[in-house]
Amino acid sequence: MLLLTTTGARTGLPRTAILGYYPDTTDRVLVVGSAGGGPKHPGWYHNLLANPACTVETGLFTYPATALVLRDAERTETFARLAAADPGWAKYQANTTRTIPVVALVSATTGPPGERTGSIADLLLKIHEAFRRELTLIRKEVLTTGATTTLGAQLRINCLKLCQGLHNHHSGESQGIFPAVLAQHPEAAETINRLQAEHDTIATLLDDLQSLLATATPAAIAPELDRLTKALLDHLAHEEAQLLPLLGG
Repeated sequence: MLLLTTTGARTGLPRTAILGYYPDTTDRVLVVGSAGGGPKHPGWYHNLLANPACTVETGLFTYPATALVLRDAERTETFARLAAADPGWAKYQANTTRTIPVVALVSATTGPPGERTGSIADLLLKIHEAFRRELTLIRKEVLTTGATTTLGAQLRINCLKLCQGLHNHHSGESQGIFPAVLAQHPEAAETINRLQAEHDTIATLLDDLQSLLATATPAAIAPELDRLTKALLDHLAHEEAQLLPLLGG
């Protein structure tokens, strides 16, 4: 996972997205504008078309980068390679008429990327804040759409993006951060087990929400979204209170 900060095409303000990425060459990584197979390209992609300059942050490094949209044969070959590694990309492409973009984020610095000025705890807080903002936007769209109107494409995209982002984030915590914390703080085993159980509960809530997206009205989705929102916000707050001191945050 990485944090990609772009400049808003309409607002000129910084916008941060949480994305999965694939290493490619020594100076670039690849990201995919799937938007969950939705009919529109994600906002971060439109921002990069308007201004390719961006910032990439990982758990260890932060560096300026330039976005390069892959075209024609290079895009076709690269997307096929990514779909072979993860068949989900091919499924997303089959569900939409647009060509899902593949973007290379090319480091704008020479030599190795600089170390992050912040800690892993800082990165965790940034990711959590991005999830909080996304939940606020989704809930606002549900509440203002109208009780008898089907969900719009943007809401579907936002929900799918949130669900996929949370899945990847929690997987990274479960497979990376949690074992590292336990190695240094074996006394925190009960805390880590409780946080892992919360991950499993939220995964179930996300599955329930996704199953409603195809046919449900905002009136039907609102209670599930409220339940998910409360559970997620409670989890983020609890995780920060328990995990940040162990990470030195």
